[in-house]
Amino acid sequence: MIARYIYTLIFYLAIPLVMIRLFYRALKSPAYWPRIPERFGVTPSPMLHNSIWVHAVSVGETIAAVPLIKQLQQRYPESSVVITTMTPTGSARVSALLGDSVFHVYSPYDLPVAINAFLKRIQPKLLIIMETELWPNTIYACSQRSIPVVLANARLSEKSAAGYQRFGPLTQPMLGALSKVVAQSQADADRFLALGLNSAQIQVSGSIKFDISISETLQDQSRRLKDHWTGKGKKLIWIAASTREGEDATILRAFEQLAERWPNLLLLLVPRHPERFKQVAELSRRAGFNTMLRSSADTLSEQTQVIIGDTMGELLLFYGCADIAFVGGSLVDTGGHNMLEAAAWGLPIITGESNFNFAEISQLLQANSALVTVNDSESLAEQVGLFIDSPEHRSETGDRAKAVIASNRGSLDRLLDAINEFM
Repeated sequence: MIARYIYTLIFYLAIPLVMIRLFYRALKSPAYWPRIPERFGVTPSPMLHNSIWVHAVSVGETIAAVPLIKQLQQRYPESSVVITTMTPTGSARVSALLGDSVFHVYSPYDLPVAINAFLKRIQPKLLIIMETELWPNTIYACSQRSIPVVLANARLSEKSAAGYQRFGPLTQPMLGALSKVVAQSQADADRFLALGLNSAQIQVSGSIKFDISISETLQDQSRRLKDHWTGKGKKLIWIAASTREGEDATILRAFEQLAERWPNLLLLLVPRHPERFKQVAELSRRAGFNTMLRSSADTLSEQTQVIIGDTMGELLLFYGCADIAFVGGSLVDTGGHNMLEAAAWGLPIITGESNFNFAEISQLLQANSALVTVNDSESLAEQVGLFIDSPEHRSETGDRAKAVIASNRGSLDRLLDAINEFM
């Protein structure tokens, strides 16, 4: 209790710095401006009652949550679904994939005044937190109101577990207030147990990210866009997706080596965060590449070499246009991003060596010869070149990735059964 009070006091004292950071981010990404009040629990929502609150931090968690949310809407039509995210990219995915079928706002900060105002507004009967977004005051406020809290599709890397362990007096009461933890793997479950979670609170279901589905509409959209970009198959597309700062220069150096041998190769470069779109486009131009923005009205020409994916909510569409995928956040020490979207399209997948956020998925893909790891521009160019050189190798590797998806489905049903205990 004392640890949570100290944490709360520090958070309140940090509010001026938080506001400066918000204003700074809003200058770089104007989408932040009109929604700053949501961070403090001030929402435009009507008063709700017995809603289901689903919290997903950003893009990956949001995409994973969509099949779950659709099932919740079918099973419990009397309950409105409220989904909160923390980033503009996550928000864009909610709008693109769920539209007006849910009420969406940014998650309030973990301050009692903000959380209490938000809970009063939406009156949830259940909070479902995707993966590992644990906030002491939010969980405490729910427990005080007898609102069950389910940690769904839960994962906990060794690095994150070590961080929580350092704050044991804060972590243990928070974990004790959780109603259920539905973990992706036994390794994740073991880390939660080592932090003090009661074994009766946890079960292993597998990752619901394996339950990804690609609609026929999206498949048709991808085919049309790919035909447009490649002149109906005259070019190959290498996608470098969800790249982080520090990776783009490496990718462009690799592309420079590849373009000398395969001038018809297109690089589709998709930065993770929207505030970096223009920066990455300029980096590509300075490297000497004919560069086009996806959002621009410019027509793709024979000379176009790099397309910057500078739109929100289209990554799954972009994967459908690609022939080879590199998944970012893995050449820098950020732990990687979700590889299963590329796998669902049957793409051969390359990543860097930093994949601790998706350790089990990475190991599973590697064990099935569906994932290749690299560590610099030379090894990246070499692996992409091998896939370009051999359509058979490309196809077989992609098929193995798709087979991993198919053989690991079913986690969503197990998660829904666990949630049903609290409905």
